Amino acid sequence: MTSVFGNLGIVGLAVALTVLLLVGIKGGGKVKPLGWWPCLILGMLAGSSYAAAGGVFKIVPDLVGSLLNVAQSIVPGVTMPAVTLTLAIIILFKKLTKEQVTLLGLVFWYAASGAGGIWGTVSESIANLGQQVS
Repeated sequence: MTSVFGNLGIVGLAVALTVLLLVGIKGGGKVKPLGWWPCLILGMLAGSSYAAAGGVFKIVPDLVGSLLNVAQSIVPGVTMPAVTLTLAIIILFKKLTKEQVTLLGLVFWYAASGAGGIWGTVSESIANLGQQVS
């Protein structure tokens, strides 16, 4: 056996991350609530696992993709790297709740995966991490 939970699988990882984010943000149990940075990173990892899991989880990447397409139609000529940079600026400089940063982390991951360059590399690394964990 090479992992703690055996063969978790990408769908299992998507389910586990969703539950972790839903209950971990508020906390209240024996473990302290998730902090801002873990929420961001776990949101990005969840986005990666949703895209890889497909099925019912495909709803999230499809919705995010549709929203990004709407943004690109409102501002014609805006590129995916520009959208990704804009999201990064919002995440880093706007005071966000943990719920908001989790959601923006998910959207950021999807935009980053289509942006190429360093953004795409980071996105691929998160996707690879998700595959290794599952």
